[in-house]
Amino acid sequence: MSLIRCILLVDDDPTTNYLNRKLLERLAVTPQVRIASDGREALQVLATSCTPPDAPACPTLIFLDVNMPGMNGIEFLKEYQQLPLYQQRAIVIVMLTTSMHPQDVARVEQLGVVAGFIGKPLTAEKVERLLRTQFHQELPTL
Repeated sequence: MSLIRCILLVDDDPTTNYLNRKLLERLAVTPQVRIASDGREALQVLATSCTPPDAPACPTLIFLDVNMPGMNGIEFLKEYQQLPLYQQRAIVIVMLTTSMHPQDVARVEQLGVVAGFIGKPLTAEKVERLLRTQFHQELPTL
């Protein structure tokens, strides 16, 4: 049984998305990994997939990069805050980024919608820690 209904990877780097998808599939964390290349595309995924918020294609977890062309992660979070509160509460957002610049961290934390920060690259250990802290779950035994 999968631990998370659907995960959305929001990153402009196709290689990063590919590697993260493969890791999540190998860990059997979710039956569905969706990809958006920027914040605007991620908002579109939410708009088309999250009515109702417990729909199978609606992400339960979003891994969000900060620095992307088009709509970046911080701009996405500002728009995300405009979604209905019940929809926001159904989704855990984690910043998955190489930019741990104090200014970026402070801007994101000010918005108050992010569960935490994880430095790239995503690893099995980082996923396991996230599952324990945010979902009170353990990785399935492979």
